[in-house]
Amino acid sequence: MLTRRHIRVKVMQCIYALIQSKDDSLEKQEKFLEDSIENMYALYLLLLSLLSEIQHFAAGQVALSSKKYLENLTDDFPNKEKFINNKVLLQIANNRLLKESLEKRKLKNWYLNEEYVKLIYKAIIESEHYLDYMQTPTSTYEEDRVLIKTLFEEVVAPNEKIYDYFEDDKLTWVDDIPIVNTFILKQLKKVKEDNQPKFFLPQLLKDEEDMKFAKQLLTKTLLNNAEWEKEIEGKTPNWDKDRIADIDSILLKMAICELLNFSSIPEKVTINEFLEIAKEYSTPKSSIFINGILDKLVKEYKADGKLKKMGRGLL
Repeated sequence: MLTRRHIRVKVMQCIYALIQSKDDSLEKQEKFLEDSIENMYALYLLLLSLLSEIQHFAAGQVALSSKKYLENLTDDFPNKEKFINNKVLLQIANNRLLKESLEKRKLKNWYLNEEYVKLIYKAIIESEHYLDYMQTPTSTYEEDRVLIKTLFEEVVAPNEKIYDYFEDDKLTWVDDIPIVNTFILKQLKKVKEDNQPKFFLPQLLKDEEDMKFAKQLLTKTLLNNAEWEKEIEGKTPNWDKDRIADIDSILLKMAICELLNFSSIPEKVTINEFLEIAKEYSTPKSSIFINGILDKLVKEYKADGKLKKMGRGLL
């Protein structure tokens, strides 16, 4: 679920938080990194379970509408239970592993904030996609899948109130939301009727090496901060270090650290990854500035024999 680029972003966020708080405790930053990565998975579980909660809420609405003295929009459809019996929606709502993961982490957000479930449900039943879907009494699995994928992409993911709710809950979720939404959308695009429950509960990290990489990149960047600053100053003689944006400085130090300490990662991969992160998280000209410095350093390191790479590299 988390790529190496996402991991680099997490490390960048940790170092930035340290600078802002002026807390030089390495132990606290390692804990912050671990929590930030774990919280991203919690966000994934909450967004996925929102679909489950919508199914449960919809079922309650259908039950209420069955009483003769109550009428609503479902009465106009040939099969008012079609949405709650959507096969993909049921795969998520009946997923025992999802329920266990939520209970284990004590994630009761939607139980405590049911107004957001109602808000999304209302937006769904008012959408053209839902209304078109409900015009026929039955549907294929593929039609069910397309509906849920489309509703998530066009109704759930862009909802500003849900975004604001998550932003207020945990600051690190601001950058995680687009990543998690994209991953869920990919899952909904490829889900099949015979998928096991674990399909929707992927591993957060590919393997233990990813967490090891994250911690080493964090600690080696921080512990050698003074050395990395000298490397940058040597390549920016006309720049006052105070004029370099904090994010640019952090990314440069991380990139230098990675170039010199991670022999299995090709220098082209390191440079490209940090340039892409700079484009997204720093100023418009940052990637050009960072590329210029790293290009000079790589040439210098190769000439001095400092750049020792081996293997095909870990992407």
